[in-house]
Amino acid sequence: MDQELQQDILFFGIQYFCFLFSLSVHEAAHAVTADRCGDPTGRLLGRITLNPIKHIDPIGTVVMPLLMFVTGIPYLFGWAKPVPFNPNNLKNFRRDPALIAAAGPISNVLIAVVTVLLLRLGFAVLGVERMMELHLVEVGLMMVAINLLLFLFNLIPVPPLDGGHILRSLLPSGGQQMLDSIGPFGILIAIFVGSRFLSAPLAFLQEFVIYAITWGIAV
Repeated sequence: MDQELQQDILFFGIQYFCFLFSLSVHEAAHAVTADRCGDPTGRLLGRITLNPIKHIDPIGTVVMPLLMFVTGIPYLFGWAKPVPFNPNNLKNFRRDPALIAAAGPISNVLIAVVTVLLLRLGFAVLGVERMMELHLVEVGLMMVAINLLLFLFNLIPVPPLDGGHILRSLLPSGGQQMLDSIGPFGILIAIFVGSRFLSAPLAFLQEFVIYAITWGIAV
């Protein structure tokens, strides 16, 4: 195995770890929010955990990232096994499904924000040179990029993504039925939309993140 391939596999391994961690937080956030809204289904299924085995979807968590690695796509994205909930248990039938859906993308934003703050702290404590030597900046930016992509991808307003569930809670019954009818094709639609339209907002957010991390620091 040549050195370049070893580096590629190591890079993928670190990226995949960040991806699994982010997905696990995302799904656990759904389960926690559903539990607080009155439905314990996710908690009883053991989904309030950072153990990725509880959240893995064979296609979205395994096959998709491997395909992206093989084809050379620079960032990983995908999806995990959805956290089920029983709407009959919710305290507010209209509001709570939207809160449960929004919890996942919000958790990804929080991971990105915390990572930016940790990178700023690292620069202050360890200095720029040491941070670069340890590749902490590279790993941190990878974590931020993955979470921003998960945030944007999951907000695409088609089922079964979170954006579709949020939109569904805002629609009248006729609109809900129309949205449900595209459910079987939702992932394909989301992948098409994501590949076409998410690169520009992701690039803008990444530039903002780099500015936030390096502002006032000579790098």
